[in-house]
Amino acid sequence: MPTVEQTSIPGLLHVELEVIETPQGWFKESFHQAKLVGQGFPEVDFVQNNVAYTADVGITRGIHAEAWDRYISPAAGWLFTAIVDLRDGPAFGRLETFELTPGQGIFLPEGCGHSFCTLEPNTVYTYLLTAHWSPDAPRTVLNLFDPQVAVPWPLPKDRLQYVEADATAPYLDAVKPIKR
Repeated sequence: MPTVEQTSIPGLLHVELEVIETPQGWFKESFHQAKLVGQGFPEVDFVQNNVAYTADVGITRGIHAEAWDRYISPAAGWLFTAIVDLRDGPAFGRLETFELTPGQGIFLPEGCGHSFCTLEPNTVYTYLLTAHWSPDAPRTVLNLFDPQVAVPWPLPKDRLQYVEADATAPYLDAVKPIKR
């Protein structure tokens, strides 16, 4: 049975999933709405499922807040994830970090910025969205290396592979809080 834990960021949930070892490998239910709702997960309607693959260690993305809720769970590998609350309110700028393997998932409410860094080659993760992705959708981006947020990246900066736009995005003091 999965367990759902509230974090210090309102609405951000950390999920522990049951991974069943089999002679062939393993099996998990990444998302079972009835079981998760019974543990405090919100009733949400996901409309899109995406899968992301990264070949190398140190691939780093984010910190992006988008116009939908997301549920993320690795299918293979290991990743570090950092979430920053970019919503208007007392938790604005609050950081939570996790290391995720196939036995975990996270639910990010709309307005929380998400980033990750792969810790193992050939990492695959799935993410469910409550709205269809669009390149024109509203997005707030926060600098990966903002000293005020101070994400404790698990690898030295020179071992991270990231796009320049994520490293030159605005710092928290220049980000307009997202209205709830």
